[in-house]
Amino acid sequence: MAVAGILPQTTGPYVALMIVGFAVGALGHLSRSRWLITIGIVIIFLAALAFPLALNLQSDKPEPPGPLTPSPY
Repeated sequence: MAVAGILPQTTGPYVALMIVGFAVGALGHLSRSRWLITIGIVIIFLAALAFPLALNLQSDKPEPPGPLTPSPY
């Protein structure tokens, strides 16, 4: 699990990366630059993809299932 060692274990870097992506995208819209908009979208996508990936790779065991719901019959 080499990837799990590289990814941060807290949510702060992912949230910061998403904010940066939104800022770059907004700057791209203000300057009407398609490549800045594209870079902003890619940054947001990478942050949104890396966060669940990091959670899944770094957890040792899966979350326990929720409580069983009683049968209505």
